Amino acid sequence: MSLTILQKLSLQCLKAEQPLLTTVRNASKKTGGSTRNKKGHPRPKHRGWRVLDGHYVSEGTILATQLTTRFHPGLNVGFGRNGTLFAMEHGRVIMSCEPLDPNWEHSWVQRNYAGRQDQTIYKKFYNVIPEKQHQRFRLVEEI
Repeated sequence: MSLTILQKLSLQCLKAEQPLLTTVRNASKKTGGSTRNKKGHPRPKHRGWRVLDGHYVSEGTILATQLTTRFHPGLNVGFGRNGTLFAMEHGRVIMSCEPLDPNWEHSWVQRNYAGRQDQTIYKKFYNVIPEKQHQRFRLVEEI
């Protein structure tokens, strides 16, 4: 009786007392390559000035975002709860460096400017100068 090649191989495997099937274990995870933004590193907040000196802005335009008070509000500039400076009127942005007269009774001022009571402190101020009016007026009533 002639045996096929497959039957011969199976008889040899049985004689060698080896398992018939061998399992191949594959990787369950891919290799970890380098990433630029790993966990625990938040995206940048992009704080700083948004509008420079001499630009024209409309009402509500954000002039600067900041975590600590680097820029101070001047004429026609509002100060948001998170330190954002914004324009309160249409006009031209003027940045100036002026002496600061802080309220020394305030705890935040004492903490940030400790030991500088006798010095003149200069800070950057954002100002918005309103645009000129159109000078076309109509007489409504004469007194």
